[in-house]
Amino acid sequence: MKPRILEITQGVLEKNDRLAQALRTRFKASEVYVINMVSSPGTGKTAFLEATLRMLIAEGHPAAALVGDLETENDAKRLARSGAAVRQILTGGNCHLEAEMIETNLQDWDLNELEYLFIENVGNLVCPASYDLGESLRLVLLSVTEGEDKPLKYPTVFNSAAAAIITKADLAEAVEFDREAALENIESVRPGMVVIETSAKKGQGMEQWLAYLKAQRQKQYPTAKAVVGVK
Repeated sequence: MKPRILEITQGVLEKNDRLAQALRTRFKASEVYVINMVSSPGTGKTAFLEATLRMLIAEGHPAAALVGDLETENDAKRLARSGAAVRQILTGGNCHLEAEMIETNLQDWDLNELEYLFIENVGNLVCPASYDLGESLRLVLLSVTEGEDKPLKYPTVFNSAAAAIITKADLAEAVEFDREAALENIESVRPGMVVIETSAKKGQGMEQWLAYLKAQRQKQYPTAKAVVGVK
């Protein structure tokens, strides 16, 4: 049975990779910068994304979000308050999003009207690491309330991400978060990884994050022009 399971898994990933590459080509043609956000449950990913969307929209940068969850549309309703176009993807029990889900839920969106597209993946640090969604940037989030050893426990997802966001920094002292240990653990797993410490609630680090995000889009699309966003 083991070889058969391996064959099935490889087939699924190969199909996903083909679809992801097609999505990546489509995204590049529209010059939309796509961010795949991965974290465990309770990291504050939705609060972080809502604050990010509000800041981008306020500055005139059109942005949209696809939100993955096993059940409920609560996160999509919350994110829509930012003024961004938002769509919920219910995975029906899947512990991750797949490229086919992204493709299906983009069918009637004009990507030419967007500068940024965020994909809020299902809360899980294992499965999402294996699935390419055609993104420009994979972001892994770590909350101060989760402890400092998350990078050591889940090295694959940290290795597959370009940057790490430490969330809920305003609670660091209260939960006795060992900042230096966390940074050392990230460095040991992914040397040179960009790390930004944030608090969506207090605004700490959000300007630094936004500056990093804009710089990454500019690097990928150096001649891109501002566009008018979707509603």
